[in-house]
Amino acid sequence: MPVYNAPTKDMQFILHEVLNVSGSKIPGYDELEAEFTGAVLEEAGKIATNVLHPLNVVGDTEGVRHENGVVYTPTGFKDGFEQMKEGGWTGLDMPEEFGGQNMPYVLGSAVGEFFQSANQAFTMYQGLTHGAASAILAHGTDEQKATYLPNMVSCEWTGTMNLTEPHCGTDLGLMRTKAEPQDDGSYKVSGQKIFISAGDHDMADNIIHLVLAKIPGGPEGIKGVSLFIVPKFIVNEDGSLGERNGVSVGKVEEKMGIHGNSTCVMNYDEATGFLLGDLHKGMRAMFTMMNEARLGVGMQGLAQAEAAYQNAVEYAKDRLQGRDVTGAKNPDGPADPLIVHPDIRRSLMDQKSFTEGARAFILWGATLIDQAHRSGDADADGLISLLTPVIKGFLTDEGYDMTVKAQQVYGGHGYIEEWGMSQYTRDARIAMIYEGANGVQALDLVGRKLATDGGKHVMAFFDIVKNFCKENGGQNEAFDKAFIEPLKAASKDLQAAGMYFMQNGAKNPNHALAGSNDFMHMFGHVCLGLMWAQMAKAAYAALDGGASDTEFYQTKIATGQFYMARRLPATGLHLARIQTGADTVMALDAANF
Repeated sequence: MPVYNAPTKDMQFILHEVLNVSGSKIPGYDELEAEFTGAVLEEAGKIATNVLHPLNVVGDTEGVRHENGVVYTPTGFKDGFEQMKEGGWTGLDMPEEFGGQNMPYVLGSAVGEFFQSANQAFTMYQGLTHGAASAILAHGTDEQKATYLPNMVSCEWTGTMNLTEPHCGTDLGLMRTKAEPQDDGSYKVSGQKIFISAGDHDMADNIIHLVLAKIPGGPEGIKGVSLFIVPKFIVNEDGSLGERNGVSVGKVEEKMGIHGNSTCVMNYDEATGFLLGDLHKGMRAMFTMMNEARLGVGMQGLAQAEAAYQNAVEYAKDRLQGRDVTGAKNPDGPADPLIVHPDIRRSLMDQKSFTEGARAFILWGATLIDQAHRSGDADADGLISLLTPVIKGFLTDEGYDMTVKAQQVYGGHGYIEEWGMSQYTRDARIAMIYEGANGVQALDLVGRKLATDGGKHVMAFFDIVKNFCKENGGQNEAFDKAFIEPLKAASKDLQAAGMYFMQNGAKNPNHALAGSNDFMHMFGHVCLGLMWAQMAKAAYAALDGGASDTEFYQTKIATGQFYMARRLPATGLHLARIQTGADTVMALDAANF
């Protein structure tokens, strides 16, 4: 059976030595002292390792059952969910007035990685609830907040998001679900939604569906979409649960992975719904949930890569295969362990340098969210909006690739279910698709986000990189050569790609859009390069300050050097592709494919 151990030490290093959270001026960050965050992470790690992780293979092998209109979760899920609720983990970063602990989002993100690595399918139930609650918190009336949030924060009730329909996915303007206004101010919602994660289950007393629908007579396309709260059970005025609403499960999908999560076809038959936010402004309200979900999905890419990597390392150290070409390292045994071989080490270093860099990237993104929400900082909000498609698209593409690399370390055993490695690959695969397929993320980045506010936010990112290099260069020759110079070169590649889009995209938009995937990956590599430069700076400072755990910091520097030397140069390849334009991409007629 696979193992999982929460990387609490690395998380603490990023929080305190790289991001210096307790020294930040963001409201609430003064509480994030190392002793406090260490205690929270330690407890989160225990529940991840001891409660959630053992249920991961159970959820994968059993899946969910749909019998007589009831969806049953795998054995042990209900007990595990109760432990999560009792520990207050479901409302860690939600407002105290609704039963949460009001901790910063960055701490919720750190804890969230542990839970996602331990059991992605399980963690989705509370993750989707968090997103739905955030949408109600941002756009609901006082009455709606009082009615739904206390029970959603505690996860006595869970939540979902309902966008996709059988005939429309990304193009939501084509949706057919309708909402008929009623005399009492409510609406009758009718239609079908598909791919609804956690759509129904037996772990909560009520499920609060957020459903996109069109009101007859409203504007055409996406401008006529509104968002509605549609509870599984109607909530009475006294807060008790009333009659069953007109919402039912058509079927539970059979999927490649995340078997422990109930992905449902949801049927709405004149179900009672309540408008959330403004009329015909449903996408604005839903994007509160979708942006949070996209960051969470980016974390899923990291989380599955981390869990797979941990197991690949253990296997590589234990499995005896062949001899080291420079001389036997296990002379008393029949062969040397796999980890002596350069190609195995290349694969493991790919994985290690990705997961540690991605962890820093996610946590930096979380601090930007806190800065935007807690300090009202519009610049931070603009920057994280720019980075969101990069976090979602790049980290899930790369995360999936890393699970494949980890599986490959096992050779034939990686393909056998008994060893558990295929689950990480299968579970990671969905993250590249849902919450906006990664191709759409790339189009959003190039087609919308780069030009937002006149390009202000992408220029702010380049300034962050430039200022870091300027402020930290020239002090340490080894640091300059290994980190500053490669980061400058990669940033120049990214800027050159942006310049190509500006010069050629106006004449033919396909020249920009054909390079959007490459640009998203370029951007992701530069972000991880920046993170590695910051982590190396902190590691050098710790060593210069006489830190006792020299091995940890030396390992951090060596891992960063690998990323900068072996992974970051990919920006040059992506730039070369982008600069070829769209002609070869668009050359064939549709009939010739």
